[in-house]
Amino acid sequence: MATTIKDIAKYTGLSISTISKYLNGGNVLEHNRELIEEAIQTLDFKVNEMARGLRTSRTMTVGVLIPSLENIFFTSIVSHIESILLKEGYSTIVCDFKEDPGLEEKKLQFLFDKMVDGIVLMPLPGNDNLVKKIIARKTPLVLIDRMINNVECDVVLVDNLNASYNAVEQLIIRGHRRIGIIAGPQNIYTAQERLKGYIRVLEDYGLKVDPSLIKHGDYQIESGYNLLLELMKVEQPPTAVYVTNYEMTIGSIIAINENNIRIPDDISFIGFDNQDLARIVKPALSIVVQPVQQIGETAAKILLKRLRKDQGGFPIVTRLKTELLIRDSIKNVES
Repeated sequence: MATTIKDIAKYTGLSISTISKYLNGGNVLEHNRELIEEAIQTLDFKVNEMARGLRTSRTMTVGVLIPSLENIFFTSIVSHIESILLKEGYSTIVCDFKEDPGLEEKKLQFLFDKMVDGIVLMPLPGNDNLVKKIIARKTPLVLIDRMINNVECDVVLVDNLNASYNAVEQLIIRGHRRIGIIAGPQNIYTAQERLKGYIRVLEDYGLKVDPSLIKHGDYQIESGYNLLLELMKVEQPPTAVYVTNYEMTIGSIIAINENNIRIPDDISFIGFDNQDLARIVKPALSIVVQPVQQIGETAAKILLKRLRKDQGGFPIVTRLKTELLIRDSIKNVES
């Protein structure tokens, strides 16, 4: 026979109203909370989330909508979001829309149908209506990684412009003057910011911005592979290259290995996003490291703040700093 609230009351000696209040998300004394949690574990009590959701208009679930489950940056952030939400009693529904705006709409409707209490979204560019639809329903929303213009909502970003500026500056300081960049899609906010940082540091140091050294990939491994080889075939090839995401960094390294290009003798190299990759590749890669844990935890904490009906500081726009690890993949050259 299934355990009931009455069984919990008998076990703890607390009133049914106190137990019901706790199960429905209310605050109770810490001692009472511990007693109730002990009873739940001992008696294997299962909360009927659907029934509770109908009573309280809360399902204790949060939807997370990301472009791809194959991207380690996205999934790592999701893992840290879940860790924070779990501590507060929230379950997470993760949806992957495969960079498809139509599927993004469908997955959002799926989350609406599941009556999620809040949403964390890494939006596709240009899909302003999707975000406006969430806001119109008064569903708490936090965007991560990508800003949407003309829409007021909480956002957690990385300072991508200065991440690029600092990385390319290190190449310039070491004497490099022809520096290639493998940038991301031109319609994605993060890619735009990373390219801006590259252009700005060249201009600040009085260096020419050569369009032949700027390649736009799609944040996938194959584009990193192909674009690295394109850069090496430029009439005056670069002495250094900066690759602006993890997958394209992998692709570029594969191209370098398969074509017997030597790092840093033939090309100095700065990649993006994964410290483990920096350690695996020899010579050790210089790399821009994003604060993945901080992104996920910050997004989750802001969402929890909104779920508690706290609108303080709205909209919160957080820009987190990256870390630049300089290793053995850069050599000094004569300027």
